[in-house]
Amino acid sequence: MKNLDPKFSSIVDAVESKLIGKRHAITMTLAAFFARGHVLLEDIPGVGKTTLAKQLAHVLGLDLGRIQFTSDLLPSDILGVNYFDQKQSRFVLKKGPVFTQFLLADEINRSMPKTQSALLEAMEEHQVTLDGTAYKLEEPFFVMGTQNPFEEVGTFALPHSQLDRFICSFGIGYPDHASERQILSNNASEETENSEVLLDVERIQTIQNDVTKVHLSDALLDYLQAIIAFTRESGLFYHGLSTRGALALRDMTCAWALLHGRTYAVPDDIQAIIPGVCKHRLKFKEGKTTSQRISDELFSNIQSDT
Repeated sequence: MKNLDPKFSSIVDAVESKLIGKRHAITMTLAAFFARGHVLLEDIPGVGKTTLAKQLAHVLGLDLGRIQFTSDLLPSDILGVNYFDQKQSRFVLKKGPVFTQFLLADEINRSMPKTQSALLEAMEEHQVTLDGTAYKLEEPFFVMGTQNPFEEVGTFALPHSQLDRFICSFGIGYPDHASERQILSNNASEETENSEVLLDVERIQTIQNDVTKVHLSDALLDYLQAIIAFTRESGLFYHGLSTRGALALRDMTCAWALLHGRTYAVPDDIQAIIPGVCKHRLKFKEGKTTSQRISDELFSNIQSDT
């Protein structure tokens, strides 16, 4: 991985001190956060998804909320409910765990589709509507969803509309040999309290605004549009990238460029984020869909002129 800007490298370093050897996954998550998107992690239990959420929320100085999705979870368990307070003689909102800044939606595909859909409005519009009243969520608002592989018993596939609201999706994977040796040697602390809080809300919002100012040249936009068109017209996929998917590709490209200290994007930025942005959006009509295969198909057929 190319060198990060020092001010962002310190954030990744702080998270990596608790999630050893997963620098790329941490950087992808940070890029998604600064692009004002949400992340979906698909992996087996026990590889560090919760650790990533806890440590990143702490380092960013954000309140962390967690929902453990189960088959009997109800939408009201997520959003909250209006109840009649006899002392006040009026209905009062009891807020659900979605009212936070950093939400860990753990094992989201273990809940029924009706419950999964309770997050749609919150993720897209950063608000919750209960009994006809809209309640704004605190900014920044970020969802990190985790899901178990679909081969496991008791999972419900996320609908395309839900998947498309995650700006990117990837797995953490097993640690490499050296990292696992360090973990087994007890050199990795699981405590987050000793980590320094590196950002505040004002600084976060400044960085998120800076992402929108990253320059995309006409040649780079041509490259982006060629990729988008290929997903729709090649006939390889059941569905091409939606407009939301195209915007996700643009926003993640800009965020990746900013993390690497540039105010302009280059083709390498697109190539770095394509697997995460596209894997949960594109499905091959024939054969297995993998991040590597998506990259191979796109970049063997689409060449950059920049």
